[in-house]
Amino acid sequence: MRILVLGGTVFLGRAVARHARDAGHEVTCAARGVAGTPVPGVRFVAVDRDSPQGLSMLEGETFDAVVDVTRRPSHARHAVAALAGRVGHWSYVSTGSVYADHGTPGGTVATTPLLPPPPPEIDDPTGDAQQWYGPCKVACEEAFRAVVDEQRLFVCRAGLIVGPEDPTERFGYWVRRLADGGEVLAPGTPDAPVQCVDVADLAGWLVRAGKTGLAGTYDGIGAPMPRAAFLAAVAAGVGRPQPRLTWVDQDFLIERDVRPWAGERALPLWLPLPEYAGFMARDVSASLAAGLTTRPLAETARATLEWLGAAHRPGVAGGLSREDETNVLREWHGRRA
Repeated sequence: MRILVLGGTVFLGRAVARHARDAGHEVTCAARGVAGTPVPGVRFVAVDRDSPQGLSMLEGETFDAVVDVTRRPSHARHAVAALAGRVGHWSYVSTGSVYADHGTPGGTVATTPLLPPPPPEIDDPTGDAQQWYGPCKVACEEAFRAVVDEQRLFVCRAGLIVGPEDPTERFGYWVRRLADGGEVLAPGTPDAPVQCVDVADLAGWLVRAGKTGLAGTYDGIGAPMPRAAFLAAVAAGVGRPQPRLTWVDQDFLIERDVRPWAGERALPLWLPLPEYAGFMARDVSASLAAGLTTRPLAETARATLEWLGAAHRPGVAGGLSREDETNVLREWHGRRA
């Protein structure tokens, strides 16, 4: 196949380009080339997607499949306008953040309502506009559906993507922390759900979707698992098969300004319940039946640890510092005593 990756220089885009290259496909990546570097052995075309004519460097070319990861509605509209009639199959990587209901476990594509699209003046959900990320992805989905025949469009609503080259290091926090050993602060309860997908598994599904012509909308995420099983699998992958986990109540954490999900003084992958009880507890049976395969989490943790060491990354961006973790644990043990 001739595959065009719109992006292809950061995390998932790089993984898609790498997987397609290794599968023997002819791969072109079109991006600015500012956020990351192209995958070796893949053709790179520098483009400016801010302009309606930004993909003119690809004029006259045809592609069997296109994978687009954009978060900007204008970029989606420019892409379908510029490439109309020259693409066999489209895959658009959306996000689980498009859903309006994150409190109901077992949600599916068919049963979960979407957020409304953003006002027309919102096009770049970064910086001060980050709260528009989900709505902008909704608008991108709408841009593709307005032009691309539904039999040729695969919308993949990705969940938490983990693995090597993750720039957020939400997963990397737990890889590092469990690899360090000692007493580990585990947030919430052992049975709270966690849901993620290895970047290589998601990339492989996207490439296969182009080859098989998969159409429809699916959640791009693995099956949920209890948080205790998640932490145990990560620990096993980094060589700490019996981690010393201390489970700390969520209200206690919130009282001490330990923050959820990501950022400074945060415990990644933890979200308050019950308001986020469904965010990492979605029913993905349809996705698994449609060809998504997932590897053991311990394998992902092992590969991530190897990458972190090889990349000589100095530390986790955000997360709970060891000093803060020690202080919270000391207070927790004192309160229980």
